This record gives sequence, C-alpha cells and structure tokens, in this order.
Amino acid sequence: MALPVVKLGTLAVKTFSKPIANRIKKQATHHPKFRQFIINLAQANHRFTTQIQRRIYGRATDVAIRPLNEEKAVQAAADLAGELFVFSVAGAALIFEVQRSSRSEARKEELRRQELEAMKRRDEELAREVELLRQRVEELDRLAKGRGLTEGFRGDS
Repeated sequence: MALPVVKLGTLAVKTFSKPIANRIKKQATHHPKFRQFIINLAQANHRFTTQIQRRIYGRATDVAIRPLNEEKAVQAAADLAGELFVFSVAGAALIFEVQRSSRSEARKEELRRQELEAMKRRDEELAREVELLRQRVEELDRLAKGRGLTEGFRGDS
C-alpha cells in the first residue's frame, strides 16, 4: 500500500517542480544581478561546449569564439537553471526512494535474522529434548533388563 503512495507522491513533486522551474526561468530574466550572473554562466558554457564540439569534429580550437548575444545567453541560462531545478528535484526524489527502499530491506533482513535465531533456538531445544528422551529410554531399558525382562523396550536384545 505504501509503495504506490510514495511513487505517486514523487511523481507529483516532479510534476509540480516544472511550473516552479518556469517561474525561476522568468525571474532569472528580470533580476539584474542574477541576470548578469546567468549571462556570464551562459557565455562560459557556450565557450566550453563550442571548444568540445571543435575537438570532436577535429577543427582548430585556438580560434576566438564569438559570444552569444545577451538575449540568447539569458534564454540559454534560464533554460539551464530551470532544467537543473527539475533535475535536482528528480534526483532528490530518487535518493529518497533509494533510502526508503534500503531501510525497508534492512527491516526485512532483521526479521529474517530474528526468524533464523528463533529456529536455531528451537532446534537446540528439540536436540536437548531428544537427548533427554534418549537417556530416559536407556534408563528404562536398563531397569527392564535389571528386572529380568529379556527384551528391552527398544527391541535390541
């Protein structure tokens, strides 16, 4: 019962995170300091990805890379910020699910260990009981032979 509820809850969190990500994207374009920060971030990302692409395609990497215009940089960084938020929420939900699952497995393992201990104790009790019964049978056998009965209870004479 709990598993479907948890999965439904994580799905709801991921679904609700998308509008929040869109709101972050919108705010990123309006706040002046954050806007400058994301422009710088987008330009750095643009330079890095362009250099990687040039290396992959075997082109010269020492050429100057034209920066993005301000609006494209803001849009690219805002999209990146929104996607990072959604990814972070999904990652947090995944971590939560893994931890919940590992706690559940640990509880099951503890129950199995307790059941095994109980079976071992029961086995030891049964072994003591069998030994006690064997001793009683031997004693009865010895008493029966002492009274002159030719055959013991076990029928081995």
